[in-house]
Formats: sequence, C-alpha cells, structure tokens
Amino acid sequence: MSVTKSAGSPQVATTVKLDLVSSPESTKKVESQDPSLMNGNSSETSKKTKGITGFQTLVHLVKGNMGTGILGLPLAVKNAGILMGPLSLLVMGLIACHCMHILVKCAQHFCHRLNKPFMDYGDTVMHGLEAGPNAWLRNHAHWGRHIVSFFLIVTQLGFCCVYIVFLADNLKQVVEAVNGTTISCHYNETLVLTPTMDSRLYMLAFLPVLGLLVFVRNLRVLTIFSLLANISMLVSLIIIAQYIVQGIPDPSQLPLVASWKTYPLFFGTAIFSFESIGVVLPLENKMKDARRFPTILSLGMSIVTSLYIAIGALGYLRFGDDIKASITLNLPNCWLYQSVKLLYVVGILCTYALQFYVPAEIIIPLAVSQVSKRWALPVDLSIRIAMVCLTCTLAILIPRLDLVLSLVGSVSSSTLALIIPPLLEVTTYYGEGLSPLTIIKDALISILGFVGFVVGTYQALDELIEPGNSLPVSNATVFIQ
Repeated sequence: MSVTKSAGSPQVATTVKLDLVSSPESTKKVESQDPSLMNGNSSETSKKTKGITGFQTLVHLVKGNMGTGILGLPLAVKNAGILMGPLSLLVMGLIACHCMHILVKCAQHFCHRLNKPFMDYGDTVMHGLEAGPNAWLRNHAHWGRHIVSFFLIVTQLGFCCVYIVFLADNLKQVVEAVNGTTISCHYNETLVLTPTMDSRLYMLAFLPVLGLLVFVRNLRVLTIFSLLANISMLVSLIIIAQYIVQGIPDPSQLPLVASWKTYPLFFGTAIFSFESIGVVLPLENKMKDARRFPTILSLGMSIVTSLYIAIGALGYLRFGDDIKASITLNLPNCWLYQSVKLLYVVGILCTYALQFYVPAEIIIPLAVSQVSKRWALPVDLSIRIAMVCLTCTLAILIPRLDLVLSLVGSVSSSTLALIIPPLLEVTTYYGEGLSPLTIIKDALISILGFVGFVVGTYQALDELIEPGNSLPVSNATVFIQ
C-alpha cells in the first residue's frame, strides 16, 4: 500500500509510501520516475548505490505512522480504560508488527521464486492465491489484487476525509478563541468563545485549496509538501508532549477497564493509527542492505508503539473524561498551544495531497485509458476534482472525528493490516508444509481482525445514526483552562 495509515494509520504520508501503487499503469509510471525501484533490469549494484541507509529506513518507517491517528489515541484509551487501553495498544502493536513481517517474508518468497526484484502488496496477494490449495482461488487469483486496490482506495480516501474534519475542527477552535488568546499559558480562566460559522462551512472553505493541491502530480514537488508536513507535525508533537506531562491529576478516579460497548471504538481508532503495513515493501526494496530490514522494522514498530502508548495514556491521564477527539482540542488558549493547532493544520493540509496520490494513481489511469489522448488531461483533472468533492462531502456527512477514525480503521485498516497477511502466509506456504501452530496462530489473528471489522464498523455506524449524536459533538470547542 502506498501512503497507508497514516492517518492511521491515519498515519503521516511520506514520499516512500508513494512508491507503491497497485494498478499496472501506475507501476509503469513509478518505474519511469525511479528505475532503481522496480526495474527488472537494474542490477544489484545499482540498487545498493541508489538505496537508502538503515537509519533513513527507520526514520521513514517512524514518521510514516505519525499522523492524525496518534492525536486520537487519548480518547481511544478512554474508550478502553486506563489499564486496558495501553495493554491493548501493546498487543495490537506486536500483532501489527508480526503481520508486517509476514508480508515481507511472503513478498521475498515470491521474488525469489519468480526472479523479480520487487513485489507490491497486490502482487503478493495475487501470487499467494495462485499458490493456494483451492482451485477456485487459483483461477480467480487476480481478484486478490483488485481487493487490495479497493481497500487501498477506501483507506486513503478515508484518511482524506479524516483530514478535512481535523482541519475544520482545529481551525474553528483557533478562530473562536482568537479574541481571548493570550501570551501567558498559566492564567486560569473559563474561556468564552466567540460564536463562528458551522464546522461544515470550514470544510467547504478548504475545498478550493485542496482542489489546487491535488493538481500537483509530480512526486518531486510532493516531496516538498512531505518535508513541510513532517517538520510541522514533529514540532507540534514535542509541544504537546511537554504540556501533557505537567500537572497530571490523581488517576484513581479513572476506570481501569471501560465499558465493553465502547471498546470497539478503541479498536477502530487504534488500528487506524497502526495502518502503515503498505509502506514496508517499498522501504525494504529501497534499502542498500535489505537483510537488515526485519531488524529495523522491529525497532521502528517498537518506537511507534511506545509513542502511541505514551501519548494515549498520558493524554487520558491529563484530561480524563474531558478528552476530545483530537488532543489538540484540549490545549490551553495561549498562542504557544494555538500555534500547535495551526502547525498541525499546515501539516495535514500538505499531507492531504500525498494521501490522495494513491487512489488517484489507481483510478485515473484506468479512466484515461478509455479516452483519446486529447481528452486525457481534462479527464484526469475532472476525476481529481470529483474525488476531492467526494471526500469533502463524506466529511460533511460524518463530522465526528472520533467516529470517522474508528470507522475507517475498522473497515479497511483491519482488512489490510490484520486479516489479509495471516491468510496470505497460509496460502503461500501451504504446499511447503505449515505447522499446526502456525495455522492456528494465523487463524486467530485473522479472526481478531474480522471481529474488529464487524463489531467496530457496527459500533461506529450505530453511534453515527443515534439521534443524540446528530450534532458534531467532536467539534464542540468549549474548554476550560
């Protein structure tokens, strides 16, 4: 998957994520831009010369997980409990990392068998079905690629919807509080907000800007946006972290285990944050020494899981039941912390174009191939505008950031990160002999992902259609300093 999770995951988009696309036309385009990535004729020497170092791989892997998803983890911990939440994040991090290792192992297996230098997620699933024991699956193996492409599109457009809601939430709060914003962050007072327009109008206000951003089709130009987004988010997370460790109240009143009814919402948000499984194959392929990748993958996911547990647990400890869908909405009304929201707005705005790149590269080549060359550019631009309008419309219809995170995580992230990889391992190595323990382990992980898919989706949809949730409660920006 290209640009995955990030959200999360969501997860923050990186240029490395953009290297993995699922349609044949997209693959050809990426090959032409980076021959060392997928060119079957490139030599191993060339790959090592142009490859990235282990440290660069680690940085890409870590920052590929840092998006809006991490900001929603304190609310996710509230939905699970102050003890159950961090423990569940640890378990999910271990399972997500294991599934990434499975995907890498299966891809390497088919690369060696078919003498190919690179195998993307869709290719790996397709060849895995071809190697499976079932004749019907072998005859319909190409549907594996289509399924992966479908969930990639759902995931990435879901990220884009989350970004629009996030942009509106944070900008709305900054504007409402601007008259009371001060330089001092230590003066206690109840903030009286200035009424402003509905958050849905903020979403519409971002539409022209997003429309212009998605017209950028050059990966080199998008790299600039990626750099700006990463710097903005890094500074924001440092400021947030230093604030939430100050003045943590007595945690004895917080429940160790929350209601089972809210746990599915935790699952969806958490797996949304861990959704970066698609980045592992392009990273592994671009390394100078790919033999080190499993170690770096484990180290990177350990860092990511530790950060998630720390931000999620400390954020909930700091704000308790008052925690909002994004922790940025709980920050004090002074310019230092208001700047965090503005920095994240800039970062997410830049990241939108990167997340949008993957579904565009899957859908647009198929549409352009059906028209003459003179109509190629108008069709390309029209589809981009239509897809941006679609994400904005969906964001307006579902304005609760916490439920959007949970819904996208439950539907697509569960499938890509938890359900498919274990099944892929079974089909890939079935003919070579698998131990019963491995089959049981893979079955349990897939069942976990499927249960999370069904229950999480049901719970998120149920919350959305309840009469009491007709208002965008996550957009309520009243808070006390």
